Amino acid sequence: MGFTIGGMRDIRSGSRRRGRTTECTVVAEYTGLWGWAVVPGARAASGDCSCGVPDCTSPGAHPLGYAPEIPAGATLDDVTKAWAEVPGAAVLLPVGRTFDILDVAAPAGRRALVRLERMGLPLGPVSTTPDGRCQFFVAPGAAAELPHLLYRMGWDDAGLDLHCLGPGSHITAPPSDHAGLGPVSWLRAPSLDTAVAPPQARLLLGTLAYICHRSAA
Repeated sequence: MGFTIGGMRDIRSGSRRRGRTTECTVVAEYTGLWGWAVVPGARAASGDCSCGVPDCTSPGAHPLGYAPEIPAGATLDDVTKAWAEVPGAAVLLPVGRTFDILDVAAPAGRRALVRLERMGLPLGPVSTTPDGRCQFFVAPGAAAELPHLLYRMGWDDAGLDLHCLGPGSHITAPPSDHAGLGPVSWLRAPSLDTAVAPPQARLLLGTLAYICHRSAA
């Protein structure tokens, strides 16, 4: 996709030169470096959602219906112009394009991440949410394959707290607030390699399923 470390420096130095906000810089890194589209999202305060719907079912955790998506490849200037229309919006990432998400409870996810790193297995970005989840970025297609993969590994009837998010889903990206509970953060930040080509879910699934099973025992 033509991403370069020099490009990252240009984005960051350009932000300082032109007085751009940190939020715009982060969004521009997501679009311009990692090749991810970004969707402006609602925020929540005291249980009320900024979307204005009184009975919103996902306060502070869904896209703003009126705000256009910022496409992958957008520059800092593009992002700054678009974000000026939605000040204070949360940063959401659409799932199912360049990545799917394996979602597990945070304690199990942290233990699994340590084990996966020790095993030297390929890893993509990993985020943690304030409502106690870990989200492992894996290659797209995982959501459709998950039932079959769990069946082949013998974990299909184990009642695991392990889920996969695919097309049509969105996740809150660091450093945005999620559902009024606090910020999302990286346990393993994206890099040029892992953002563009996250690992196949099957490479991580055995370890994640085992740790989830042990955590529930």
